[in-house]
This record gives sequence, C-alpha cells and structure tokens, in this order.
Amino acid sequence: MAETIDDITITYMEDGVEVTKELEKEVLTKGAWTTIMYRYQDWDRQKNEYGPEKYSIRRYQKRYGEYKQKSKFNISSKDQAKQIISILEKWTKD
Repeated sequence: MAETIDDITITYMEDGVEVTKELEKEVLTKGAWTTIMYRYQDWDRQKNEYGPEKYSIRRYQKRYGEYKQKSKFNISSKDQAKQIISILEKWTKD
C-alpha cells in the first residue's frame, strides 16, 4: 500500500503486462481521507492495444501510515464524462 499521496496509483500489472495504465491523476482533497481523480486506459488483450480513455474518482483512507482504497466511481466513456460535466456546470451555476 501507499504511504504518501504521490505513491498512490491505479497502474496495475498482470503477468508482466500493464493492464491498467494511468495517464494522469489529480488530487481533489488531501488528509486522512483523500480523493483522487484518474484518467486511464485498460489493455485490450484481444486487440493487443490499449482501449479508449476512462476516468475514475477514488477515495482513500490513511490508517496506520498507509492509504487504502475505500470507494471508487468509474466513468466509462468520454460521453458519460461530458454528461457529468454538463450536469455539474448546471448545478453549480451562480
């Protein structure tokens, strides 16, 4: 497990293949409960290439000096991300 926020990643290796490739991460909140948003791609074994970009928001709790994932929400496509952005822009209008 990660000891610092910088160590937290969603990159995942399986049988020598990076099956989840982290492209970017943004820390939304820091502290005992940390929220991070990721942009990533999954490896498509059938096509032997990375698939389309996906997005994930994940919450981590720091206990006993280590961050452990407690929850996540995956945004599966750019279209879904755009819908979420549109709704949030509408809701947060001043």
